Amino acid sequence: MKEKFDQIDRSLLRALQRDARLSQRELADQVGLSQNACWRRLKTLYESGLIEGHTVRLDPVQLGLNLTVFVMVRTRHHSRDWLETFRQEVSSISNVIDFYRIAGDYDYMLKVVAEDMNAFDRIYQRLIEKVDLDTVTSYMTMEAIADSRPFPI
Repeated sequence: MKEKFDQIDRSLLRALQRDARLSQRELADQVGLSQNACWRRLKTLYESGLIEGHTVRLDPVQLGLNLTVFVMVRTRHHSRDWLETFRQEVSSISNVIDFYRIAGDYDYMLKVVAEDMNAFDRIYQRLIEKVDLDTVTSYMTMEAIADSRPFPI
């Protein structure tokens, strides 16, 4: 896809990142294409896998999820079996909304949302009960300054 990715595709993607609810007509107008040309380009972007779907961003505070925590995990285990168990356990916790294997002082980073500190503690207890971990360090956020920013295209 990269070799076919041009400025018009970039404009389409920027517009969709700002507002995925745009009608095809509005999108075509914004990028200076006919509706048919816009549809063909979008179809190609979807088929290539570059566009993975559409989501709705929700306000966590209005959902009662007032606490966001970044959990850093270090482990002594690096076997395939341990990793599979860890992935399954973490993925089964719905409050873990992002989950990464990382390089550096820690091995994994989780982004967790919870109602409050007590709710987070229950999530933490569930995590350490299910999987043998070496070190778990949690960073509570105070303010989301830039959250879910669009990709630079």
